[in-house]
Amino acid sequence: MKVFLSELAERKLLKLSEYLLEKWNLKTRDKFIEKLTEKIEQISLQPESSPQSSEFKGLYKCVVTKQTTFYYRVSTESDEIEIITIFDTRQNPDKLNQDI
Repeated sequence: MKVFLSELAERKLLKLSEYLLEKWNLKTRDKFIEKLTEKIEQISLQPESSPQSSEFKGLYKCVVTKQTTFYYRVSTESDEIEIITIFDTRQNPDKLNQDI
């Protein structure tokens, strides 16, 4: 299945990438991007390999690292997966409601 990021997910990924470069280093950022890419490849092959979100009906929750999770929806009709948002789990969980 084709996987794409929503505008919100793209903005959040860019912000996270900048944060990792600023606070850590290029190696840390690249390691995170590698893990994210692996998870995206996994869901493209097995869309239901991540658990369904208990908070948001119709969405799946994929843990990339213990600090980062992304939420996605699967459309079997269009054969696509949309990553809705990328969420820093250290934030107030109420912020997730605003994203979704």
